[in-house]
Amino acid sequence: MLLWVTWVTAAFAGIFSAHVVQRLCFPYFWKDFFFLLKLIRYGVRLEIYKKKKIVTVMDRFVEQAQRIPDKTFLIFEGCTYTYREIEERSNRVARALRRHGAVMRGDTVALLMSNEPDFICVWFGLSKLGCAVAFLNTNIKSRSLLHCFNSCGAKLLVVGADLLGTLEDVLPNLQEDNISVWAMKQGVSYPGVHCLLDKIEQASCEPIPPELRSTKSIKAATLYIFTSGTTGLPKAAVITHLQSLKASSGFWIHGGTAKDVIYTPLPLYHSAASLIGIGGTIELGATCVLKKKFSASQFWNDCRKYNVTIFQYIGELCRYLCNQPKTEQDKNHKVQMGVGNGLRPDVWREFHSRFGEIRMCELYGSTEGNLCFMNHIGKIGAVGRSNFFYKLLFKYDLVKYDMAKDEPVKDQQGFCQRIDKGEMGLLLCKIGSQSPFFGYAGSKQLTEKKLMRDVFKKGDIYFNTGDLMAEDQDNFISFKDRVGDTFRWKGENVATTEVAEILGLLDFIQEVNVYGVEIPGHEGRAGMAALVIKPECAFDGKKLFENVMAYLPGYARPLFIRIQESMEMTGTLKQLKFCLVKSGFNPSTNSDPLYFLDYTENCYIPLTDSIYDSITSGQRKL
Repeated sequence: MLLWVTWVTAAFAGIFSAHVVQRLCFPYFWKDFFFLLKLIRYGVRLEIYKKKKIVTVMDRFVEQAQRIPDKTFLIFEGCTYTYREIEERSNRVARALRRHGAVMRGDTVALLMSNEPDFICVWFGLSKLGCAVAFLNTNIKSRSLLHCFNSCGAKLLVVGADLLGTLEDVLPNLQEDNISVWAMKQGVSYPGVHCLLDKIEQASCEPIPPELRSTKSIKAATLYIFTSGTTGLPKAAVITHLQSLKASSGFWIHGGTAKDVIYTPLPLYHSAASLIGIGGTIELGATCVLKKKFSASQFWNDCRKYNVTIFQYIGELCRYLCNQPKTEQDKNHKVQMGVGNGLRPDVWREFHSRFGEIRMCELYGSTEGNLCFMNHIGKIGAVGRSNFFYKLLFKYDLVKYDMAKDEPVKDQQGFCQRIDKGEMGLLLCKIGSQSPFFGYAGSKQLTEKKLMRDVFKKGDIYFNTGDLMAEDQDNFISFKDRVGDTFRWKGENVATTEVAEILGLLDFIQEVNVYGVEIPGHEGRAGMAALVIKPECAFDGKKLFENVMAYLPGYARPLFIRIQESMEMTGTLKQLKFCLVKSGFNPSTNSDPLYFLDYTENCYIPLTDSIYDSITSGQRKL
């Protein structure tokens, strides 16, 4: 008996000691363990889809509509739509387009619509016909819009009623290219534009034969989502069924359930709202509250009204919420989790202090990228977490990067150099079966530009994220900066070359160098352009204002202009941005003339010390 007691006591002491050691030396062990189990579980499911019967996100939606037909799938502007109603409406869209729009399986169809239920119904209807759908950014202007059609090969456009007027200038060009335009309206006064709404109402809601949407490969393209990059004009990122399925698991991996109500105020033409938001809602069998456009003043009232438990965000969204006047109702809500990216540590802390300890699940990944990080621990300031097992699944590396030369640092053999923990480096991810890169539609050259070959040895291939990251001693990964020709402002990627091309259309501008500058209290970087004026010409702030207003979306318009006598270049004739970014937009420390985009004056006006102070203090709204 005494021996038995001794053994039990020793066993308990051993277990307790192991527990203490684990808490002290491996504090995140169990959270990592269960998170990896979920990742592996979903990965096994994807392998089954690859090798046996392929199940797509659209198949999952049809399954859910059959399993829970009367459950609310969508809430929009106070109206509810069940899984059955969206299923039947999308069937009507599919039948109407197939009968009247000459849409065939395998076609690519462009979709230009604001956030509304019919965006989803048109998307689903086209998917049921076996079509690939290209989501068009509702902010893009004529020149970029025409480029989008050329890159993805779409020959039919479905446009929302509220956006039809934005096409007036390019309708002749679309018709010249034999692109059929269908408007979600009953009657249209534009010549050559077809009415779709009445045909949808007349169509049958009977199910569409599943063989039309079936695919032989999980790696076949199902969507094209346009992303800004180093080439300037929008690039059509190829979204496969595999990528859609991976994105749809986001809420589930972070603990979402069918009982959740998900609030999506982000634009559906971006992957966050469509792939993670709508796809994730389908995967859970949950409910999505879709907002036409984000409103900081309405956000928490909506959350309380619809009993929201999960919301999607970008960093700027949370900052806007923190800038709202404080109320006694700030912590009166049922929100338990936020899923998104770009949340600054200071805003994160303020958000928690103001609205309660909501679990913020930061994600990292680009629309076209082959790597995703997830901060399942919730550590403030981290975009993700890694460990030995995660690195077995995703072969990523951080390499030394020369900011001044704007290129990776190479050793004597011409290979990249890995950095030590805690240092900042360029994030690269090896391309392989577990992390494929599907590139961009319409141009092999654009795809090739995102690849780095012979990185650590001859023959290896890596995806270049263009992001500078750091990994600390506890394996938490944080985002530091973007490199190359893209920066982020107002939650959107801004391609500097696209902005430069628009500015270069003006007859008084000889050379343009566009970059982003930091503004205290603002997420991302605001646009700034260094200009060289042609000899015998003068800077025209009024003309420049009219140019950017006509051709650039709000987030891409340079807020600041810097006039230079000559442009500094590298030995390989690349424009230098590093020194320009570093010097910022302070008129007291810049000898070059500076100008500011003033919407009240409808002109670029001289940037004075008082204007600078009002911007940096937050008094002037940007």
